[in-house]
Amino acid sequence: MSRLSPGVHWFSPTLPIHVFDAAEPGPVALIQAGIHGDEVAGVHALQELLEEQIRPARGRLIVVPVMNPPAYRARQRCAPGGLDLNRCFPGDADAPERERRLARRFMDLVLAERPALMATLHESHKRYHPDVKPSFGQTLVYGVEPMPAIIGRTIDRLNARIAGEDERWAPQYYPVATSSTEVIVDATGCVGICVETWMGLPEPRRIELQRLVVELLLDDLGVRPMA
Repeated sequence: MSRLSPGVHWFSPTLPIHVFDAAEPGPVALIQAGIHGDEVAGVHALQELLEEQIRPARGRLIVVPVMNPPAYRARQRCAPGGLDLNRCFPGDADAPERERRLARRFMDLVLAERPALMATLHESHKRYHPDVKPSFGQTLVYGVEPMPAIIGRTIDRLNARIAGEDERWAPQYYPVATSSTEVIVDATGCVGICVETWMGLPEPRRIELQRLVVELLLDDLGVRPMA
């Protein structure tokens, strides 16, 4: 696969890939959500940002608002009768399973684009506590040490904006060799971050928090400075 031209590309009739180029050169940022269909805040956050015509000031921005449309429609982690897409990477273009074919196509995309940052937006039923494993809510998760510096800076900025202690963010090192993020990091050397909001918070607030994380990451990377 070659690099995508600016515009909207369709990996399926319901899976758009939005590609935006700035006039000024810079890094590539890839943000995706909806790989698990019951984790909706990230999907809605990216849809809102697209509706507001988010654009990069430098480099290239690639947005995939709903990575797994059948699972999202069912509001289930996986599509009915399907596989966990997040565990199907690097995928297989000739596999009988839709998820493995899609994982291969997405893998080819990231290999062609070589993003500096790949962020995937998730949600968790469990609020993070260091003594409860696994628990992910309100964390930025990374799987390769040392912790990328952008995570610490972003968490500091997030925690300066929280409305209460239930919203407080923390970094979490949690390697899962079979996750899409780690497979992509291993293949490309990019910074890979799983953003996890806690489902105990109201959905509108989770959407706001997901938006804020995306905006802070893009600001830190220099792709889209915040106002």
